[in-house]
Amino acid sequence: MKTTPSNAKKRSLKKIIIYKYLLGIALAVTLLDQASKYVITQLVAFNTYHNLPGIPVIEGFFYIVHIGNPGSAWGLLKDYPDLLILIAFIALAGIFYFRKQLQLENPRLQYVFGSLCGGIIGNLIDRLRLGYVIDFLDFHLPGYRWPAFNIADASICIGVFLYLFIASTIPSSQES
Repeated sequence: MKTTPSNAKKRSLKKIIIYKYLLGIALAVTLLDQASKYVITQLVAFNTYHNLPGIPVIEGFFYIVHIGNPGSAWGLLKDYPDLLILIAFIALAGIFYFRKQLQLENPRLQYVFGSLCGGIIGNLIDRLRLGYVIDFLDFHLPGYRWPAFNIADASICIGVFLYLFIASTIPSSQES
């Protein structure tokens, strides 16, 4: 069969449709993350994490704050913003490159990696645009204040935990 531009487009579309859940979840997470950060920047004064109490949602437990985090989780690598940007690009490229080995045709794993990719992209947009990530969810536990985080961070954590759970239940393509 002769390859025509129309056939090539159909094959490309089929390849994209295979990953529809991954792409849909990644897009939804990215949009939700960016929209929430936009709302925070419009409604909450900057640096409320350290200087002001923030907006109480559940007094003594959950607050909405507005802080810029140049680092990763717990502010790690805050002095290496370019490294964090590079790590994000490498992670996204690795997921794309190893999509067959990661079995991303599996819809359950697409939800997992869609969550991971959406979170990575959401924070990457902040890093490229602002030089830091906007964090705004502030939880206080008895005797401990959890570091503020955002929707992208939560999505990455959820993706990692789901991957650990789901990957342990999926038979390897190597097994007979």
